[in-house]
Amino acid sequence: MNRRHFLMLTAALPATLALATAARAGATLDYAPGVAEAAMDEGRVILLDFKASWCTTCAAQERVLNALRAKNPAYDAAITFINVDWDQYGDGDLVRDMKIPRRSTLVLMKGRTELARIVAGTGRAEIAALLDQGVAAA
Repeated sequence: MNRRHFLMLTAALPATLALATAARAGATLDYAPGVAEAAMDEGRVILLDFKASWCTTCAAQERVLNALRAKNPAYDAAITFINVDWDQYGDGDLVRDMKIPRRSTLVLMKGRTELARIVAGTGRAEIAALLDQGVAAA
């Protein structure tokens, strides 16, 4: 194996390990470059949660997501949840490529296809409908 191939393989290792961890029901991943992209390339249904620790709207969305996931295990069985730290990746390629307007954005994906998004919405019914769409797409 030459050095270039070795470097390419080892660079992909963190994303691969993170996805293996996410195979467990109920796992939530923290985004790092390559994690969401690898899940998309596998054709998974994923929910990207663009959030900041200081954002009150993000906290409200998180409370609703946690309550819904606790009540309905089908969500965790069908959807890989990935938190994207806005302070760290808000100006990154993923945000630019997906045209994410702000933190507190939830994006449901199946593979590389966007199924739906919620921007700054915190309503239980709205977020439940998004998760139900993810279960239906799985």
